[in-house]
Amino acid sequence: LTDNQRVVSRLPLNPMSEILHRLPEFIGNHTLLAMLFLSVLVAWLGSEASRLFRGYREITPAALTQLINRDSPLVVDLSSMQDFEKGHIPGARHVPLSQFDPENKDLAKVRELPVAVYCKSGTTSAQAAARLVKAGFKRVFWLGGGLASWQQADLPLVRGLRGESSDGVEML
Repeated sequence: LTDNQRVVSRLPLNPMSEILHRLPEFIGNHTLLAMLFLSVLVAWLGSEASRLFRGYREITPAALTQLINRDSPLVVDLSSMQDFEKGHIPGARHVPLSQFDPENKDLAKVRELPVAVYCKSGTTSAQAAARLVKAGFKRVFWLGGGLASWQQADLPLVRGLRGESSDGVEML
């Protein structure tokens, strides 16, 4: 036999079979590493499962734009009044988090409509989205990254309470 034929004859027919055959030996020699891997795997699976069953969906600025154009959702800005005046998504309604009540009778009227919530960074609005789902809202969306992601995508902002757009044109 030539050297090339000997090398080929030593290769297993199914490399996966060889890996699975040697896995118990590897785990026995590297118990701590195997336990760490399993812990990370379980944490990741738990995180993905909770994201799947939380009842609201994280959306990107582009997806929010499509939602606004197609379904006319209620867009709620949960940032402070100062941040709202500095700039907000066109058509958004300002509700300070301290006054945000998903059980409010005015909000109950729009329970079947899509509702998109956002704040400055996206962390506070995720909690508000969870509260909306708990209150029985079916179509709840959360702008991942908040207004910062909207700005990063170079989408338009409206300034002030009355709605002056970023190019100086007043909005109704």
